[in-house]
Amino acid sequence: MTTLDPRPSAAYTDDRSHVFHSWSAQGLINPIVIAGGEGAWFWDEDGKKYLDFSSQLINLNIGHQHPKLIAAIKEQADKLCTVAPMHANDARSEAARLITELAPGDLNMVFFTNGGAEATENAIRMARLHTGRNKVLTTYRSYHGATGGAIQLTGDPRRWPSEPAMPGIIKFWGPYPYRSHFHSTSDIEESQRALQHLEDVIMMEGANYIAAIMLETVVGTNGILVPPPGYLQGVRDICDRHGIVMICDEVMAGFGRCGEWFAVDNWNVAPDLICFAKGVNSGYVPLGGVIISQRIADTFRERQFPGGLTYSGHPLACASAVASINIFKEEKIIEHARHLGRDVIAPGLEALKAKHPSVGDVRGVGVFWAIELVRDRDTREPLVPFNAAGADAKPMLELGAACKANGLWPFMHFNRLHVVPPLVISDDDMRQGLDIIDEALTVADNYYTGK
Repeated sequence: MTTLDPRPSAAYTDDRSHVFHSWSAQGLINPIVIAGGEGAWFWDEDGKKYLDFSSQLINLNIGHQHPKLIAAIKEQADKLCTVAPMHANDARSEAARLITELAPGDLNMVFFTNGGAEATENAIRMARLHTGRNKVLTTYRSYHGATGGAIQLTGDPRRWPSEPAMPGIIKFWGPYPYRSHFHSTSDIEESQRALQHLEDVIMMEGANYIAAIMLETVVGTNGILVPPPGYLQGVRDICDRHGIVMICDEVMAGFGRCGEWFAVDNWNVAPDLICFAKGVNSGYVPLGGVIISQRIADTFRERQFPGGLTYSGHPLACASAVASINIFKEEKIIEHARHLGRDVIAPGLEALKAKHPSVGDVRGVGVFWAIELVRDRDTREPLVPFNAAGADAKPMLELGAACKANGLWPFMHFNRLHVVPPLVISDDDMRQGLDIIDEALTVADNYYTGK
């Protein structure tokens, strides 16, 4: 009979001794050691398998260990591992060509970064230099990265400990029909009132001083907030009227996550700049960037853009992006994401809402969904308070533990359980994950106090 070694592995002990984890109190965490993964699954060093309903950090769109993507990285490594960004390179050029072919409107050029935060920071720099203005408007319920400027663009509480940071950032309320700040009674009314609120903020801040409005096309971590009809076009119209640059942060929402190459394609709106990362190559090698409209690119045709990164357009990363885009096309992953959202996830979540009183709202698009949990459906009191920690967060911690115990790795934020598996997940695995959530939601129901 074989017995498991009770001693922690070297990987675990070295992690706890030497790895400084993000967003963590170092002595209060107990990370699992991930040993491998395939498709929508991963497993720890003891062999316990988890259905990855987090896509790690909502970036693993193509799933774990796609063989064609791994082969492309190996092939590029044999050819050329790195080159300075001042040179041209075939992998970089091809990645830029493919990305711009997919982008809407006249977004014809790409500035490559190492990730999403660098993309949002450089997009703001471009907008400020292009307009000669300083102010930037972003929403309260947003996340745009954790570097010095990106954290100030961010609206959620992760911004607070880093203030003061980059000046000139103004917050406003975006649409959120379930918890309307505008006392709206319909999606159309929410769109109209949210746009009027934005107009009022612009009036009070001075349109001629505003360089950009930055939005997550579909708000990610802060709620999977799908814009109501007419909202994005309304923002586009406002930007055009005032000479403001419209920036869509699609770091999380892009590359198939919302059932289209870019989330804006769902509403046929073309911003001036699109920030991307995550799904462009599923994080196999760090990569992000800004897709730039011709009008803004022309600003820097004979004027230096004062920014750069040593690893901008890294060949290994760009080769993986090329491979990923081609795999998406060959394997019809975009179409599969639409199918999952329409035929499996949407009806599955509606069934959970009908069954569990703690489910106040379900919403999403493609493979980008949220279950919002409440203590009372009538008052919409959240299951846990905003920015809950410690004992206040107990119900959600218990819910997460129940998911993990049954082999599902969840993504949770405040009072929401997000449904964001890899886009390549099969229908059967998707339904299995929803069944696990169904069982786990009894934990949330135990805290329900409504009628």
